[in-house]
Parts: sequence; C-alpha cells; structure tokens
Amino acid sequence: MGRDQIQHVEMARDIAQRFNHHYGEHFVLPAAQVDDDAAILQGLDGRKMSKSYGNTIPLFLTEKQLKKHINKINTNLLQPGEVKDPDSSAVFQIWKAFATPEQTAAMRVEFEEGIGWGDAKKQLFELVNEQIKGPREKYLELLEHPAQIERILQHGAIRAREQSAELIGMVRSAVGIRPLI
Repeated sequence: MGRDQIQHVEMARDIAQRFNHHYGEHFVLPAAQVDDDAAILQGLDGRKMSKSYGNTIPLFLTEKQLKKHINKINTNLLQPGEVKDPDSSAVFQIWKAFATPEQTAAMRVEFEEGIGWGDAKKQLFELVNEQIKGPREKYLELLEHPAQIERILQHGAIRAREQSAELIGMVRSAVGIRPLI
C-alpha cells in the first residue's frame, strides 16, 4: 500500500472502532502496512502519478500506445553523454518499479554514463511491455468474453457471502436487525 492510501485505512478503522464501541467487539481494527520501499511514482509531467492529473501510463494499452505514453515522459534538457540524476528522473523511477535490483543498478550506471533520454525511454518501453505482455493478452481476452467475467464475479460473490455470512448475522443481530419470525 502506498502512503497516500493510509487515510482510507484510518477511516475504516474509525468506523470499525465506533461500531465496536456501540455494539460490542465484532470487527478487527485494520492497520495500515506501508512498504518502506513503496514509492510514489512521478507521472508523465513530473508530478505525482494520478488519474486525476491525467498523467498516468495505462498498462493495458496496445504496444504502440504504450510506447507513445512512455515517450511523453517529461525529461530535462541534458544531452546524451551528460550525467543524469536517476533519483529525480520519472523515467528511472518507473524503470525501478518494473526492474529487478540488478536491472536497476545497471540502469543507474547508464544514467551516470549519460544515456540519452530516447534510449532510456526505449529501454523502459521494452521492459514494461515485456512484463505486461501476458497480463495484457489476458485482459483483452476477458474483454472479448464479458459472460466469462460475469461468471467469475458471480462465483466470487457466492464465496464472499459464504465467508461473511456468520459475521453479517452477528452484526445484524447486534444492531437489532432480526427476522420477524
């Protein structure tokens, strides 16, 4: 979970705590867990990546569209051969989110050796595209078969009801929602 999501866990915690206070201990209070290395990625324009800013890279785009989005990432005016700071680069941050530690170390060296922005973006596209190729194919396959999606959702709903029935029954009883008969 990213640090920007902690507020949602805190709201759920407040609701559960208030409910438990009024009706007895029914809910376990959630606690946020944030990975120390979970980063907030920069978007295409250098600000925090956010759908509301319109600066994201949708992962299931076609290869051509994905490449176009990656090529839109803002960079500075440093020329090939000039040392670049990987820690302030959106290209590097996104690279790091998809790369292994070894690949990240190798790209850091390339930044220090002055890789050109075009080459860095090309390598980023290849890395991201290779990793999402399988999931993209599955996504597109599912979109072509909405009935399959509906079956999966219905199956999940049945399982969720089975797993939550006991707790829902206790919660309804605690707040006074009981069968009339």
